[in-house]
Amino acid sequence: MRRKTIGDQELALLQYLGENQPASVGEVAAGFGEARGLARSTVLTMMERLRTKGYLQRAQHEGVYRYQTTAEQQDVVSSAVGSFVEKTLQGSISPFVAWMSEKAEVSDNELAELEALVSRLQSQRRED
Repeated sequence: MRRKTIGDQELALLQYLGENQPASVGEVAAGFGEARGLARSTVLTMMERLRTKGYLQRAQHEGVYRYQTTAEQQDVVSSAVGSFVEKTLQGSISPFVAWMSEKAEVSDNELAELEALVSRLQSQRRED
């Protein structure tokens, strides 16, 4: 089943919860929402939307619902990037590559990751 897309704020909330789970709405509102100027009710709405979309699950523990992610963080980020490429860049990664080439602060680790990815893609292409 393909999951529904999520927005930037929802992605940030999922990443926060992925590092701080399981958590109650109050805990997420304090740790995530306050820094972003979000009311507890807004955080609750976001968390319930993410639960409806299948990204979060909740279980009651000692009278309080505690939420946790249903997918690995990398899966969520990968899905968000794929959606961005398809919808915003019309399936072309060229604009992203151009942006990366102009980005001044590409670290040695990021560059090594990119080189490894290109190598893997070239290897897959030769196998086909």
